[in-house]
Amino acid sequence: MEAYNQISPHMKKFIFPFCFTAILLQCITAPALCQDVNNLKLKNYHPVSIYNIPQTKVDKAKYPVTDMHSHDYAKSDADVDEWVKTMDAAGIQKTVILSYSSGARFDSVVAKYGRYKNRFEVWCGFDYTGYNKPGWPDHAIKELERCHRLGAKGVGELGDKGLGELYSKPTPGYGMHIDDPRMKPLLAKCAELHMPVSIHVAEDAWMYLNADSTNDGLMNAATWKVDLTKKSILNHDQLVQTLENAVRDNTNTIFIACHFANCCSNLNALGRLFDTYPNLYADIAARYSEIAPIPRFTHAFMEKYSNRLVYGTDMGTAADMYHTTFRILETADEHFYQQDLFNYHWPLYGLALSDETLKKVYGGNAGRIMGARK
Repeated sequence: MEAYNQISPHMKKFIFPFCFTAILLQCITAPALCQDVNNLKLKNYHPVSIYNIPQTKVDKAKYPVTDMHSHDYAKSDADVDEWVKTMDAAGIQKTVILSYSSGARFDSVVAKYGRYKNRFEVWCGFDYTGYNKPGWPDHAIKELERCHRLGAKGVGELGDKGLGELYSKPTPGYGMHIDDPRMKPLLAKCAELHMPVSIHVAEDAWMYLNADSTNDGLMNAATWKVDLTKKSILNHDQLVQTLENAVRDNTNTIFIACHFANCCSNLNALGRLFDTYPNLYADIAARYSEIAPIPRFTHAFMEKYSNRLVYGTDMGTAADMYHTTFRILETADEHFYQQDLFNYHWPLYGLALSDETLKKVYGGNAGRIMGARK
């Protein structure tokens, strides 16, 4: 400091901007040097693994893949073309577009992907227009049959996060859960038409817990927290029960529970459903970061129920997204992070699934579900 005071005022005018710029560049290129660790927020905590251990990049799935849970991400024909190129490179043979749509919107989605009929399937939603009026199921069944004739080979994604949204476009079915008696004729028609039903119930358990320092999944729990103070909202276990009721009461209908039925914190609950109901499957879409922190338990679960699980993404169309899912399913990599894709602070681990299980999850089970429709 004494040396700085001896510098002339004229020179200080040049030295200060230079020093400030140097410090700024240092903060940009090495931000950890400029952080106050005592006031570091968890949402800004992005650790980098320090372990010198194998890191595997899996650019292409080991076996052919059917993605049973994707959406209408493409905005143009060019986007569809690019998506197909990405699928080719990653080993994705077919993608199911869960449009949750009916009417003109469903028709437009079918048209968009129509140039690649062997690469995409577009599933429809239910038409809930007038669902509170007498005779609604007849109207909804007619629209379901029309969508089926146009190419819909399944229904989904139905969704219920507590208020009975059963979301669909253009009209959602607020107030109805999947086990509502009004749904029974539609689910029966799905069985008749051999149309599987993809349904999302609840969210993972930590979305129902307090968003505080004790919440293991805090960053996502804070973003997706379920407000249980809302009138008539069902909690996690009640929603899973509505799924069980529907599966139990519609034995000829195939159900695919999205996201491990959101039982990632208690896979045994899903295992009990698998043991009880042969018409129930589950996709693993968008829950890779929830199962990868417990690799040994998840490995054992997926090996045991390898006949009931199907691959899905629900995370866009980027090549790196596919690669990450393959890495988690195929490799034994340890302690790696993927916070650009998953908003958690915890490290991930590869599941190292057996070849037999990979074949089933990647495409074998989907083929069996789809084959039953013919």
